[in-house]
Amino acid sequence: MLKFDSQGLIPAVIVDDTTGDVLLVAFMNQEAYQLTRQTGQTHFFSRSRNKIWHKGEQSGNMQEVRDIFINCEENSLLIRVQQHGEAACHEGYHSCYYRRILPDESYETVAERIFDPEDVYVSEQSEDEPVIPEDGQSQTPLELEQALRRLYSVYVLLRDEDHTTTSNTSRLLHEKNHSFLVGRLADELGELVGVQTGEHVHTGVQEDTTLEGSQVGYWLFLLAAINQMEYDDFNPHAAILQGFIAQYSENQVNELRQKAVEALSSQESTQYVRGLTAGFALIGWACVSAGISPLAPVEYDLVQMRRKGLVE
Repeated sequence: MLKFDSQGLIPAVIVDDTTGDVLLVAFMNQEAYQLTRQTGQTHFFSRSRNKIWHKGEQSGNMQEVRDIFINCEENSLLIRVQQHGEAACHEGYHSCYYRRILPDESYETVAERIFDPEDVYVSEQSEDEPVIPEDGQSQTPLELEQALRRLYSVYVLLRDEDHTTTSNTSRLLHEKNHSFLVGRLADELGELVGVQTGEHVHTGVQEDTTLEGSQVGYWLFLLAAINQMEYDDFNPHAAILQGFIAQYSENQVNELRQKAVEALSSQESTQYVRGLTAGFALIGWACVSAGISPLAPVEYDLVQMRRKGLVE
């Protein structure tokens, strides 16, 4: 008998029956599982949209089920499929696992992109990693990455140019007081977690999560910038999305919080990336906990930057 978790979900690992490649990992509820059995094509449950989605419903890259296996504890599935269409990943790759993690925790793309997601998902939400912002408009991981890259470029600008007389952020970047920045990050991580537990309240959970999430991102970006890190060295969008879908327990949240502070205190490059990743993952966790898009804190910061004339 299938054992669904407390939210009524079970993870499913989707494998290409021809190549043996792992194509993606998604969740099913009872209805999605039954639809998969009845139709012979994979259906999943989107936690962010709170609805069933049929794999390939937009792209046409549907998956025909060949076999379904269950693990020893009956709490996860492995489904072998015939992939119709070369790309199973909504980012346009054959598999969602198209990047290798290098020793320094940066990513290396090892596969060729088959299609441009902007050409396929023109007006609707991407189907494999859907994200719903507060205003209900569709957003994708690609848009999150673009927004974060734009935001980080401001920190790099304020680091490389002297705006200390008009910008406190530029002053902090030129002072390079590492211990101060880590201390402030620790404070903001505590407040971000406190919003979700009800211990830190200003206006409301969603508004407070947007504010505190932006503050955590602020200190993380400062720490990345003073260490001359390139965006691709730590890929914050990937970490945020990881936190958004991970379903962390209370213990895992506390461990990530501690890990972020300890790893960033070391200033050793590999540990540093791990610390940044942990911090950004907590932003994603807080966003899904509060029921907001992971884009919300980033867009909040971009609004502030536009008011200051730092981005268009």
